[in-house]
Amino acid sequence: MAAKKRTPILRIPAVQTLLASLVCILLGLVVGYIALLLINPAGAWEAITDIVKNFWTYSNSRAQMKYLGNTLVKAAPLLMCSLSVLFAYKVGLFNIGAAGQYVAGAGAGLYCALALGLPWWVCMIAAALAGALLGCLSGMLKAYRNVNEVISGIMLNWIALYTINSLLNVVKDTASPYTVVLSKTNPSAVIPSMGLGALFTNNKYVTIAIPLAIIIAVAIWVLLEKTKLGYELKATGLNRNAARYCGMREKYNTILTMGIAGALAGLGAAMFFLSGFEEWSVTQSSVPAMGFNGIAAAFLGGLNPIGAIFSSFFIQHITNGGAYVDMKMYSSQISDFISSVIIYLCGFVLFFKYCLNRWLNHRDEAALRKEGDK
Repeated sequence: MAAKKRTPILRIPAVQTLLASLVCILLGLVVGYIALLLINPAGAWEAITDIVKNFWTYSNSRAQMKYLGNTLVKAAPLLMCSLSVLFAYKVGLFNIGAAGQYVAGAGAGLYCALALGLPWWVCMIAAALAGALLGCLSGMLKAYRNVNEVISGIMLNWIALYTINSLLNVVKDTASPYTVVLSKTNPSAVIPSMGLGALFTNNKYVTIAIPLAIIIAVAIWVLLEKTKLGYELKATGLNRNAARYCGMREKYNTILTMGIAGALAGLGAAMFFLSGFEEWSVTQSSVPAMGFNGIAAAFLGGLNPIGAIFSSFFIQHITNGGAYVDMKMYSSQISDFISSVIIYLCGFVLFFKYCLNRWLNHRDEAALRKEGDK
């Protein structure tokens, strides 16, 4: 019996995704370094290395673990937003409304916690339901009126923002534009740590939300790749007419997809705000970047839930690392610029994979022609 031909390593999808992601990261850092050189060459190298190091800039191991914990606290909601984007994308939908669903989740979770005094797990369920409701609304518009989910998602982002600002105004601190402190108002609404905080120099913001986000990522992978429902959802995204012909409920699947995507984004907001790490500003006039950064994390991870775990951590690592740049040499916006360049290039992961496959095909064709000439 003939031996099974081994797949060349560069043909393996996981390897291609990893290589494409590394190219995006390196190009982003190079562009950022060039920008730093143009502004002030004296401190450019130190600035770019500080961004890459993040918490490793500290020589004390206890400080390193503490600020690693802070990065993980922000990486968990980013992972949930990336899962929201990639789940919808796998089913042929582009969920740019993840930002609004994140806002809806934050509003529902904080209102239940601060105004109603409910425990953390109830608040998290409420956040997921609020995000799902907003996602289902986009899904219904797509399914029954063929309204592009990008258009409805963008509009709902702003509707959600100003609605939540008004809702949370009832729990605003009298001396600031932020909501009252969660740990002082309703300690039962703070997500429990269960000893995880002790691993990060008693960082009280490190909670079970971090491992929970990873478990959800694995569950989404199983749902998409190993279940009948996942197959039907992807089939609906590839061709709605064919799915209908095969007896699949394409309208229901579209709404369900956006509902699950919205629930993931809403749950991500609950993981962040119910940790007590930050309060909500009821005067903010821009949608939080977490939902939009989820798009970059999804593509940098190769639209794979497992890959999204690592890409979400990396993007948050780079974003937090910008805080260590010497602000005497560079403006405070330089860190945001470098992070934005990397995030922008993340959208080209699929393009790099396409270029790699095209090059491999040309190489194989050339090799076959050479053998034919012999």
